[in-house]
Amino acid sequence: MFRLKFFSVILLALACCNSNGLAQSLHQTPLFQAHAHNDYRQKRPLQDALDNDFWSVEADIFLVDGELLVGHSRDELSMDRTLRKLYLNPLKNYFQDNKQKSNEKFPPFTLLIDIKTDGEAVYQVLRNQLREYEELLTSCQDGKTVRHPVQVVISGDRPIEMIEADNPRYAGIDGRLSDLDSDKPSQLMPLISDRWTSHFQYRGKGKMTEAERKKLREIVRQAHAAGRRVRFWATPESEELWKELVDARVDHINTDRLEKLHDFLIPQIQDSP
Repeated sequence: MFRLKFFSVILLALACCNSNGLAQSLHQTPLFQAHAHNDYRQKRPLQDALDNDFWSVEADIFLVDGELLVGHSRDELSMDRTLRKLYLNPLKNYFQDNKQKSNEKFPPFTLLIDIKTDGEAVYQVLRNQLREYEELLTSCQDGKTVRHPVQVVISGDRPIEMIEADNPRYAGIDGRLSDLDSDKPSQLMPLISDRWTSHFQYRGKGKMTEAERKKLREIVRQAHAAGRRVRFWATPESEELWKELVDARVDHINTDRLEKLHDFLIPQIQDSP
């Protein structure tokens, strides 16, 4: 009886090791569609996203006393929660420690920076900070893309002309659905984002209508044809909706519930051809 129990314990331990090994192997490849909306509100900004294999995060910023502070509104800002401290420096350290995720097999990690107000003033400071991370950030110089592990995309109050005029440029512009037919190059406008509820009635319950499904896929087709990625915000936290987004090949799936989206996407990857 003792031997039987001992053998059972050994088998259980081996099974756990194999299970952990599988989980670790799955974590070797990022979930490229996973986007952490308002990531700074997580218990561990950026780190929780990385631990859940996310490959895109969003940070809202304000300019206060010459420093770029991260937060959704001014009343929640703190001088110790800077863009450098929460995102730029940790990303630099992460890719120094994970050089295998810096190669061209992986698309650049997306750092979506939402300027909440005073776009031109904020961008002047942001531009100077980004220049200090030229070995980390994908850039464009003389019309040519210089690839590095992270791509910064500016959303919110976007000073489009200032960004476009920079050379070298360390950030792209987040477009809107109205920009689907824009003649701006994809290296300048790599992403199209818009509010889901402004364009679709589907709220993630029941079946999506065929008309809306076709509309969604046509948006993605147009964006991809121009070399741009697609993201929607204000999307319901619904697996039914996430499945529609995956099937339509939407590039970034917005969520505040990191573990839930992680657990949803893993089987989608396993089932894909």
